[in-house]
Amino acid sequence: MRYFLILVTAFSLGISCKNASENITPTSSAVVPEVYSKIYGATSITNDGTYITIKTTGVPDHKSAYFASTSAQYEAFTGKTFGGNNFAKNPNAISAQSFTFKIPVNPKVDAAHKATPLGPIGVALNGVPLFNQYAGPSQPLTNEVNGFDQYWGHPQQTGSYHYHVEPLYLTQVKLSKSSLLGFLLDGFPVYGPEEGGQIVQNASLDAYHGHSHSTTEYPNGIYHYHITNSDPYINGSGFYGSAGTVSQ
Repeated sequence: MRYFLILVTAFSLGISCKNASENITPTSSAVVPEVYSKIYGATSITNDGTYITIKTTGVPDHKSAYFASTSAQYEAFTGKTFGGNNFAKNPNAISAQSFTFKIPVNPKVDAAHKATPLGPIGVALNGVPLFNQYAGPSQPLTNEVNGFDQYWGHPQQTGSYHYHVEPLYLTQVKLSKSSLLGFLLDGFPVYGPEEGGQIVQNASLDAYHGHSHSTTEYPNGIYHYHITNSDPYINGSGFYGSAGTVSQ
């Protein structure tokens, strides 16, 4: 009887029996590639076939002098920070955000190489946003680096914590200096300041602060960025690929 009803339905719609059976197919969401499971700080990661959507609060999983003193994650800091500068705490405090990063499933080079914006340009594996090499429009980080905490991040006025430079907690505690550390909005991965046991020099990278070859996560090779300890730190003269979006 069930087969008869399918035949009748197909006939009434002017569909052949063959087409009717071809149209009875299950639906499911696209599988999230395994590499994105490394983003352990995300609250959710989904794939619509075009973009990987990563949601995060942006709150770091390490201690910081920028947490409220009543927080279990608060840790006072008075030592040397990035570049050997004496730490000078800025007036801001870390607060949870609501970030939605949408990055291309299949990143592709963009001939325009659009400039990175102020604000988030990517996301680290612990869910913390990555920012570019500027403190403001064309303003170098010179007057901000002394405000980087013990793990080389800091919050802006809205409470959004972020890294402009090497995320020290990831490279020295959680992972290593040669590890995958995150992704920029164009979908291309970001690796640490070492490769093959050697420090990556800016001179060995292109204008966008990256190069192409195989990595542990991408054995067939891929363009990827490297975070180094000198300007431009994470990204150079714009995104290598077509950037997705980030919203709050």
